Amino acid sequence: METKEQYLLEAKNLSKYFPVKNFFGKTIQQVKAVDRVSLSIKRGETFGLVGESGCGKSTLGRTLIRMYEPTDGTLTYDGDDITKIKGKELLSYHKRMQIIFQDPYSALDPHQNVREIMAEPISVFEKLSEKEMEQRIVGLLEKVGMKADDMGKYAYEFSGGQRQRIGIARALSVHPEFLLCDEPISALDVSIQAQVVNVLEDLQKELGLTYLFVAHDLSMVRHISDRIGVMYLGKVVESGESDEVYDNPCHPYTQALLKAIPIADPKRALSLEQFGMKGELPSPLHVPSGCRFHTRCPYAMDLCRQQEPELEERTPGHLVACWKK
Repeated sequence: METKEQYLLEAKNLSKYFPVKNFFGKTIQQVKAVDRVSLSIKRGETFGLVGESGCGKSTLGRTLIRMYEPTDGTLTYDGDDITKIKGKELLSYHKRMQIIFQDPYSALDPHQNVREIMAEPISVFEKLSEKEMEQRIVGLLEKVGMKADDMGKYAYEFSGGQRQRIGIARALSVHPEFLLCDEPISALDVSIQAQVVNVLEDLQKELGLTYLFVAHDLSMVRHISDRIGVMYLGKVVESGESDEVYDNPCHPYTQALLKAIPIADPKRALSLEQFGMKGELPSPLHVPSGCRFHTRCPYAMDLCRQQEPELEERTPGHLVACWKK
């Protein structure tokens, strides 16, 4: 039986809307990037968040760690309501929640060497001597497979994989508990992706970290995640244990995403084409009525066009928002 204390981060009906303004600066519409999302992340687990580009994955992640101000809903971290906190109180939570960015090059200041990049966040929270700072930075670099000699180098002197390792080390520099991994491998070569994922897994075991792993590579998400949430147009449409979602996908969108994973058998791949999605992802400015996926769903009924389904439990821990049973 799960208890509330097991959850490190909880969101209830969390929303993040962005205003669309006209030439005169007047708000004429809102983009509902995240719309009434509820999810819970257990301490020490990796929660994978998947979906097409533009579905709201990164916005949800950044709202969860309070990089973005929530429009509505409740956000709880380690039992404390952090939905509306600001200033120094929020800064103390930002120390506990850090982010690894998608593009390791643009996330690193090209005018700073590695030592300066690493020292900057540490100095916000701690006053260390030069020797203590150097020891901290060297230790962090070695944890992610880099060397002490790299401290004097600049971002352009490293490969993409090395830059991402530096980004991971920087995120770890203030001893966080929770890491938002915002598509941390999508900008890397396939040969380097596994190395970075292995670093993340090793660090999680060593430091007891909790991850929210945002990605669109479903095969990699299954490898690293304990539980998975599937997003479509700002909503979570399915969530559950990793193996359960992959082996028994219930939402047509999840099924279509899984069918889209490249496989080595051409005949089998051809036979699965019929299960693919039709059409393009609708604009978040014009969200379809009822179920948001009905414009692309092969099983859409009149009910799907009229009424939006809520997440309901199909099997223990496996939640699905779909009228098709």
